[in-house]
Order: sequence, then structure tokens, then C-alpha cells
Amino acid sequence: MVHFESVCPLRSSSIRTSWNRLVMQAIQVDNISKSYGKISALKSVSFQVEEGELFGLIGPDGAGKSTLFRILTTLLLADSGEGHVAGNHLLRDYRKIRRIVGYMPGRFSLYQDLSVEENLSFFATIFGTTIEENYGLIKDIYVQLEPFKKRLAGQLSGGMKQKLALCCALIHRPEVLFLDEPTTGVDAVSRKEFWEMLKKLKQKGIAILVSTPYMDEASLCDRIALIQNGEILTINTPEGLMTEYDLPLYAVKYDDTYQLLKGLRKMPYTKSVLPFGDSLHLTVEAETPVSKITEYLTDLGFENAEIRPISPTVEDIFLELSRRTESKND
Repeated sequence: MVHFESVCPLRSSSIRTSWNRLVMQAIQVDNISKSYGKISALKSVSFQVEEGELFGLIGPDGAGKSTLFRILTTLLLADSGEGHVAGNHLLRDYRKIRRIVGYMPGRFSLYQDLSVEENLSFFATIFGTTIEENYGLIKDIYVQLEPFKKRLAGQLSGGMKQKLALCCALIHRPEVLFLDEPTTGVDAVSRKEFWEMLKKLKQKGIAILVSTPYMDEASLCDRIALIQNGEILTINTPEGLMTEYDLPLYAVKYDDTYQLLKGLRKMPYTKSVLPFGDSLHLTVEAETPVSKITEYLTDLGFENAEIRPISPTVEDIFLELSRRTESKND
């Protein structure tokens, strides 16, 4: 008997390594692109999500997040590229993928004229299970819903709708969970509670891909991908992302913020200057000392302007990477 490995050992080893890597990844996205007419929603997007990982897709409205989620949950076909979910091909194995993923779309999509209990029972039945069978997975969330279990879903608050939608996405114990902007439109307390729930779900081995336009939520993920205009700008851990900002950054404050903004935009050392609350975040060329900025502002009449070096936020990094991408494409 002739073994394939003895005939072509290098090729066999390569195939086995690639297969093992694919199996270990909860989500594999390879150069996926999607257009709507002349509008490119996704441009050769590639990334991986490991088993048990909480991965964040961070970007503004219109960045392509929802389109990508619909492709990965087999609701939409990509124009090009390939993807796998839990080792299953998006096209060949779409039926299996639909059985093993949980999907919570951005818009509340449960039956508003059914009660909390009826919605949950309905989704359990669709997947051939019962509430009791997988209650252990959702009990920490459902305990907050139980007092309202007879209330119609349409009459719930935003935070409670969010919890119900998550319960329905989990009731069949999925291997991979897709959450498309789950905290949009809910209050700060509900947002915090929701992320606490995600941490507990991650500990149970469920891989989670979550999208959000809120930059402050990036630090709650294991890794994040920043996306803008259908392109991935960078992928890193929240801590690693901070090292990508390689230019001096200052917070500059003055009584007349608008006039200060106009003045700084004309400064020869300025890379970018953007409003952040009651101050401006100023990025300047490398090795530009504070004394040069102070001298320039004094000459313009901003003698009492406050200038201090700061560490970049995710939003600073996102805006700087967006600026560089736009400059490269021009």
C-alpha cells in the first residue's frame, strides 16, 4: 500500500498544516469583496477569529460591517473571496453554518407581537431544542427578563430587547456568535451590562464577532479590526494598537476653539487636528517640540493656549489611519 505522504511528503504536510489551521479558527475570511452597483461595500477583506475569542469589528456607519456579517451568516453572497465558519465553507456548507451560528442583527428583528417567552420558545423550536435544554447558557441573561416574560417584545425597553435578542441567538448553543452593532441605541448602563455578558459567554468557549461604531468598546475585545469604506485599516490587540501611533500627539485647549482649530490647521508642522470635547487633538510631524507649537500659537495671539502631550485613543488611531489611507488613494 502506497501512502500519499511517502510520494509527496512536502505537499501532504502543507495541506495538513493548512487544514489544521482552518479547523482551529472559528472564522476565516479571505479577500472577500462585495459591491452594490458602483459602490464597493467590501474591498478584499481578510481576517481570522480564533476559537473562544472576542473579536471586534470597529468602524462607523457605512463602513461595510453589516454587509460582512450577512455574508458570514450566509444571507448574502460575496462577489469574490472565500470564507469559513467553524471550518465550514460559506457556499458549500451554508446549511450547516446556519445551524451552528447565532446571529443578532443591528435592527431588532424578533416578533414584536409575541411575548418574551413565546419568542424564545419559537426560536428554540426552530433549532429543534427547548428552553430547558440550553437554559444554563442563557440563565444569567434570562433572569433579568423573567419578570417580563409575559410582556410583548414590542413593549420592552431598548436594553431588554437587546437581552431578549441575545437569548434567542444563544438558545441553540451556537459555536460562533455574530453580533451586529448590538449596543447601538441603548443606554450606557445596558451597554456595560451587555459587555459583561459577552465576557461570560467567551469563557464558555463561544467565539464572538461583534461590530460597533463605539470606539470606546474596542478595549473590551481580545483583538480588533478597524474598518473604513470597506477596507481593513489594521488588526491588533487593543494594547498593540496603541503602539501603531508613531507621531507626537497633544491636547490643545483655548477659549475660542474654532479660531484655534483654524490656526492649527495652517501650522506647518500639523499632520491633523480634530475636536475632542472641549479641546483639540493635534498630531504633528515627528520630533516637533512643544516650544515650536507654543511659539507659533503666541505669534497668532493664542498666548494662553494650554498644550499637553497625551496618549492616543482608539479614535485617534482610527482617524490617523483613515487619513493615511485617503492620502495614499488620492
